Amino acid sequence: MRGNAMITAGLSTLLLAVAVAPAQSEEASKHSTQDKEPAKAESPEPIPLPRLRAEIQRDIEAEQTTDQERLKRFQEAKAEQERLLADAKDTLLREEAVSERLEVRYNENDKTYEKNEARLEERLGQLGELFGVVRQVATDAGGNMWASVTSAELGQRKELLDRLGRSKELPSTLDLERLWYELQREMTAQGKVVTFPASVLAASGELEDLQVTRVGAFAALGPGRYLKWQPEEGKLAELPRQPPARYVSTVVQYQANDDGYAPLAIDPARGTLMVGLTDTPSFLERVDQGGFIGYLTIALAAGALLLGAIRWVFVTVTSRKVAAQQRNPSPRPDNPLGRVLRVYEDSKDLDPEHLEQRLDDVVLKESGQLTRLLWLVQTVSIVAPLLGLLGTVTGMIQTFQAITLYGTGDPKVMAEGISEALVTTMLGLYAAIPLVLLYGVLSNSTRRIMNVLDESVTKLVAERSEATHA
Repeated sequence: MRGNAMITAGLSTLLLAVAVAPAQSEEASKHSTQDKEPAKAESPEPIPLPRLRAEIQRDIEAEQTTDQERLKRFQEAKAEQERLLADAKDTLLREEAVSERLEVRYNENDKTYEKNEARLEERLGQLGELFGVVRQVATDAGGNMWASVTSAELGQRKELLDRLGRSKELPSTLDLERLWYELQREMTAQGKVVTFPASVLAASGELEDLQVTRVGAFAALGPGRYLKWQPEEGKLAELPRQPPARYVSTVVQYQANDDGYAPLAIDPARGTLMVGLTDTPSFLERVDQGGFIGYLTIALAAGALLLGAIRWVFVTVTSRKVAAQQRNPSPRPDNPLGRVLRVYEDSKDLDPEHLEQRLDDVVLKESGQLTRLLWLVQTVSIVAPLLGLLGTVTGMIQTFQAITLYGTGDPKVMAEGISEALVTTMLGLYAAIPLVLLYGVLSNSTRRIMNVLDESVTKLVAERSEATHA
């Protein structure tokens, strides 16, 4: 149909060309005649109809050939697609068959797995409980052994115990034997006293090679000092501060003793008590926690105690001299009673009233000498507890300020203020109690001497009065 259309179009074009050509020739001749130009325009040569028909026929055949080739390629591509589709369907069928077989096999294997698992649990019996016990024992032993000072000598055992503690499989016979061996070795080592070389971390941070004495699982001793086991570092280390001297002295005696038995201070809590002893502040450190108020209280108490001790010596010596004067009728000028008697002998010409006044003046003077500066001891004994109370208030203020700034999450933040509050109270009581007792003793001794003087004056005045009236 396309060829016939092209033929029709070609014939129409040809007829149009034939029809137009004569008209153009006539028009051209008219213009030529009118313009009377000497030259004539060239007209296209007409194409013969047979040749035009032949060219159209060739074009039609060429297009028909192209269309046939294109149709052939389309048919071949369609056949290839149908073949690929058939192959894909075949592959799908095969894979579905494989999937069905695998699903059947999976179901069969699942049933077999359940049967085998049940059979395994039945055959394990108590081995399952043994597995749980092994894991628990390994976990507990791992923590205890690695924290024990015996690890400083026996070395690394944590890897085996951690592996058994985390394992999800049944332990092998070799692992069970090794676990038993480590437990037995730990129990044996805890009952021995052993000396062995070890690298010790000194307080300066350097390693020192020392001969270390291990006393069971309770203590590790260096030359004249205690050591501690650090599980994190895996090494022995020197204590930042040794415990009190009464404990350290036992280390020296223990290491120097060759008789087989010697006293030694050990920590049955395996280091907890030792750390508590080393962290316990000394008396001077506690005093320093009291701050300025604590030092002021100590200074006042020391001065008052020194003054009270001096006055106590003076009053004691005076009391003994007065007692000796009571036994000796001749007056001596080294004691108050002797000076009163001397005044009495020097005033024999006075009447009883004037004599009494003169003796009272002497007793009053002696009383002032005996009670001199006792008020200061009494005042400090009253002021010391007040200073302690003042320190308590300032310490609590500091504690509340720390709570306001940092909260109550860390007790160490509040420790400084609480320490100041308690230490100042303690120092105030420490100062007040002996001062109150000292002041009581001094007052009582002074009062006895004054009673003796008053009795002597009354007796002397009575004797003079009787002698005058006689």
